[in-house]
Amino acid sequence: SGRNFYFKYPPSKFGFIPFFNLLSKPFIYFLRKWDIKASKRPDKYVAISNEVKDRIKKYYKRDSEIIFPPVDIPSSRLKISKNKKQGRYFLIVNRLIPYKRVDLAIKAFNKLKLTLYIVGSGSEEVKLKRMAEDNIKFLGQVNDIELHNLYMNAKALIMPQIEDFGIVSLEAQSYGVPVIAFGKGGAKDTVINGKTGMLFDRQNINSLMQAVKKFAKMRFSERIIINNAKRHSFQVFKKGLQRSLVCSNIGRRRRDTTLAGKQK
Repeated sequence: SGRNFYFKYPPSKFGFIPFFNLLSKPFIYFLRKWDIKASKRPDKYVAISNEVKDRIKKYYKRDSEIIFPPVDIPSSRLKISKNKKQGRYFLIVNRLIPYKRVDLAIKAFNKLKLTLYIVGSGSEEVKLKRMAEDNIKFLGQVNDIELHNLYMNAKALIMPQIEDFGIVSLEAQSYGVPVIAFGKGGAKDTVINGKTGMLFDRQNINSLMQAVKKFAKMRFSERIIINNAKRHSFQVFKKGLQRSLVCSNIGRRRRDTTLAGKQK
């Protein structure tokens, strides 16, 4: 879990505190008690992915409805591009922090000797740059136009981390760019394995390397990839949210009517 990861690798501002994990346990215990009590108050839970839905069920013992988050996709982008060039590099668009596992991608691409561009910054940046060989280029923070051009010329987006959802996956697919992702978390909701990208089974170097090698032998339809991104547009999100709110309101009115009838 995220908690276990950060207690194993605490942020630098807490890492100097001896026995940080041990000292925090009483606070975590009372926070969990409060959280469980508070979890019973909502009338309804809405999850952003199957990953989050399962987590709500596991910890709160509550069912939830899934409404996928929307990705901002200008209509001009949802077209097959005649000007799109053959991909020249693999791409990562991520914060450079521990749980994003950019280190895993760097180790894999050091061995593969394939070109990898990394967009983003974060606490791991210096460490990751020291690990990377000459085939890996760090671009830091980029503006929207620069990111657009990077997507237009990418072979595939690399996602080695576990995300609750992972908007960047759909952002890449809206350009017709396939995604190579670790097959857990939100990636299972955003990537259609073998059609809009590839999911690798284990979060390790060899599994990612095998996925990249297999990817090189496959062909992907830009149209299918873009159509998958369309399923997560603002219009689809808006309709799903409105439908959920209407159903919740009707259910609440029925409960109130039933309760009022019993009190008479």
